[in-house]
Amino acid sequence: MKVRPKITNLCKIAAACALAALFVAGESSCSQVELERQASAMTGGDPAKGREAISRYGCATCHTIPGVKGADALVGPSLEHVASRSYVAGVLQNTPPNMIRWIQNPPEVDRLTAMPNLGVTDTDARDIVAYLYTLK
Repeated sequence: MKVRPKITNLCKIAAACALAALFVAGESSCSQVELERQASAMTGGDPAKGREAISRYGCATCHTIPGVKGADALVGPSLEHVASRSYVAGVLQNTPPNMIRWIQNPPEVDRLTAMPNLGVTDTDARDIVAYLYTLK
């Protein structure tokens, strides 16, 4: 009889720990709407317009980009989790202004890059970066 209450208490403790872990995991993750709101606030851009601009500029020709139809190319790096990376293109600290700079004129940042200057406008660059910052 004495063993049973200890097992019950252990089960209660284990259940409480499991619930706490789920709560913490839920608190640390963001919904897509929240990610978009944060990305927009950081960049001044619109993630939905950014997704459209990515298609318009042909970024899918070289990159795999989650959430963009047909963006599964392997010429350039995958942009999955690009918002969580420390560097943009391996040379700039990953900040919105640096990513905007890179998208607007990659050869100016790294003369050896294969990524061309596509003439991305200021507005489109902000929107593209807003979308990319949702890819955590």
